[in-house]
Amino acid sequence: MVIRGARSGSAVAAARLGAAVVVAFLIAVIVRLPWRGDLGIHAATVERLRHDLLHPGDPLVDADAASPYYSPWTVFLGAVARLTGAGTFGVLRGAALVGLAALVTGVWRFTRTLSDHRAAPPLALLALLLLWGPALFSWSGFLGLDSLALTVAYPSTFALGLAFHLWAWLRGSLRDGAGWGRWLGLGGLWAVILLVHQFTGVVASLGIVALGASAVVPRSAAGRLRIRRGWSRSSPRPFGALLLGLVLLAVWPYYSFFALLGAGGGLEDIHRALYRDLPGRYAFVLLGVAALALRFRRDRRDPLVLFFVLGAAVVAAGLCTGHYSWGRALPAALVPAQLAAALEAVEGGFGRARAAFAALLALALAAGAWTQAGALGYVLPRSALPPPVAAKYREPWPGYRWITPWVRYGDVVMAKTFPARQIPAYGAYTVAPGYPDFFLPDEAAREAAVRRYFAPGTPRAARLEVLRRYGVRWVVARPGDGGPRPGDPALREVARGLRGQVLYEARVSAPRS
Repeated sequence: MVIRGARSGSAVAAARLGAAVVVAFLIAVIVRLPWRGDLGIHAATVERLRHDLLHPGDPLVDADAASPYYSPWTVFLGAVARLTGAGTFGVLRGAALVGLAALVTGVWRFTRTLSDHRAAPPLALLALLLLWGPALFSWSGFLGLDSLALTVAYPSTFALGLAFHLWAWLRGSLRDGAGWGRWLGLGGLWAVILLVHQFTGVVASLGIVALGASAVVPRSAAGRLRIRRGWSRSSPRPFGALLLGLVLLAVWPYYSFFALLGAGGGLEDIHRALYRDLPGRYAFVLLGVAALALRFRRDRRDPLVLFFVLGAAVVAAGLCTGHYSWGRALPAALVPAQLAAALEAVEGGFGRARAAFAALLALALAAGAWTQAGALGYVLPRSALPPPVAAKYREPWPGYRWITPWVRYGDVVMAKTFPARQIPAYGAYTVAPGYPDFFLPDEAAREAAVRRYFAPGTPRAARLEVLRRYGVRWVVARPGDGGPRPGDPALREVARGLRGQVLYEARVSAPRS
């Protein structure tokens, strides 16, 4: 995709075709909605809200507790499920379509505020999805194509799409001197993003700071700092927007947003993985870092450069202090670098220099596409893939629908962490949550109870006491997981699932053997 002229029709056509192909692929993914990662908890959240929109309780365990998963977006999805009777996964497919639309249109709008070249928006979308590294990496809130294929139904995708719209709207407001209505709308949108997905809200906030700083501190001819005219006409409206956003965060009834500020301790071990194999995951993004350096030479106040510096600073601080959850701010460094690479290919430099950079970007995008080619297995069977791609194929996990003929809504299931992350999607509860649950007061006791139940040295009486205490009706376990010995009358085998898993009915009133 070598872009040789500022108005090259072939370059525009190629960029748009590439963007159309990846969007069509993602739509096909939504039809199948492959299950990996955290889909279970988002389905469980919709399921709880379907049954009780005002007081849903904890989404994972049978407890009256708040949860940050009850955001404006999931409450809306729960209301849709309740009013229409649509199935939970059907609702999530609709959510995925809306999230994808918000993301694509948001990228388009924000890129248009940075460049008027017709190839810029589709090329920016391709860079965000493909300009990563030679090692496959998937995480919610990260826009690699494989990652997005698995998380397109997550609230993080919808929130990131809103973030791009927010940044586009903000740039226009700073430029035009917008009135109170638009600024208050920006404050409300900022609060919604933070409530929908807190980590993406941090990324959105860093983008706001970068865009605001690029408007507030331009250099005058005398070398002094002054305020751009659009910002000057808007002040103090941005502060009103900030105040409105803070008020909305404070009054949200489903969970205390500000209580999350002191709840990061349980997240550090999970997020340590974000700092592993950085060259393998992000090597191709270095091309975008080079583009940022070129942009910095041309404009010391470039908003993408400021955005990247803020994001990189937060991530580096997380590494230095052991706050590994701060690694979730990585998109604040990746997104501006990826956008800068796309913009440099269409507008940077002159003649051969631009063509050379565009050629490098094309090679990097092709390498990124090859790295993530295994994602085709989410929409095609292995037999339909070319052998080199089939070698990357990963069998999608089918979930736990096989237990639903017996396990009913509200039943409590004893299970280890992996199944505990998916079983609540079908309406059941688990003894311990499969994820950190900040508002659950007895989280540690529940986790200890699960470990005690499956530990090899636990007496039978203690295991049965755990089942009684938490009202367990079912147990899901693999051979070797631990628990009562085979044939124990307290458990009756009911069904077998994939990979040796067994569903047992818990009969805790059974006589001791």
